[in-house]
Amino acid sequence: MGTSWSAHIVDPPAGCAAEIEAVLARIIAQMSNWEPDSAISRFNRAPIGTWMPLPADMLTVLRAGLEMARLSDGAFDPAIGHQVDRWGFGPAILPRPDDAPSTPPWQAIEIDGDQARRLAPVALDFSGIAKGFAVDAVAARLRAMGLANFLIEIGGELRGEGIKPDIQPWWVDVESPPDLTIPVLRVALSGLSVATSGDYRRYRLEDGRRLSHSIDPATGTPTATGVASVTVLHDSAMHADAWATAITILGPSKGMALATRHALPARLVLRTDTGAQEYMTPKLAAMLE
Repeated sequence: MGTSWSAHIVDPPAGCAAEIEAVLARIIAQMSNWEPDSAISRFNRAPIGTWMPLPADMLTVLRAGLEMARLSDGAFDPAIGHQVDRWGFGPAILPRPDDAPSTPPWQAIEIDGDQARRLAPVALDFSGIAKGFAVDAVAARLRAMGLANFLIEIGGELRGEGIKPDIQPWWVDVESPPDLTIPVLRVALSGLSVATSGDYRRYRLEDGRRLSHSIDPATGTPTATGVASVTVLHDSAMHADAWATAITILGPSKGMALATRHALPARLVLRTDTGAQEYMTPKLAAMLE
């Protein structure tokens, strides 16, 4: 996934790290666009219209991604792999098109039972949801091992279960954009996940412009909303990850309105000429009281 992971576990048995690494290896084998033999890479190479059986984890993420596309009116799109490549954030190098996509890429994906197919030359890319799913999958494996108290982190997406040895919850300071001054957001994770999408983690400088890795599916170009970061809390790290991506793409007005409509605890930090401007949904404000 091009990132790191960490785990704080109360009374871990021997072999915990190996169990976590096995879960992550399984997910990478299914959903990494950087691995040519992964399930997602083989799906993206399959002839248009050809049905392909998908492994269970990948099918779960694809179904969630398509539902998120529907809920966000396409702001989150799990099929923008070609657009990601065209802007230098994927494993391939593709020419940039002159026009925006004529139809939303996600609408070219069809699922029937445990198989799926492409109806047009689009490519799946789970970079806005797979890390969150991996956090959930690791947490599920640890719970299956009988562990009740732990904090899992993968590339800035976190989930806490239970409590620390000092009977305190897993307190986490949410990562802030390093070049902006904003209040620290501290949350307690106990049966709760948090994900942050930001333009400061993966970006490119081109002709003096900062190009975010977050691609707007409507235009096929890096988002230009000026959003520095979006943080979302959710029962599911996978959904927190996807919501953070969608809100980033939509920007402060539409994105936070969508988050409020779905009662999401969310914070958005916007870059302005005078510094950072912070937005917070009523749900998050109530949690912090």
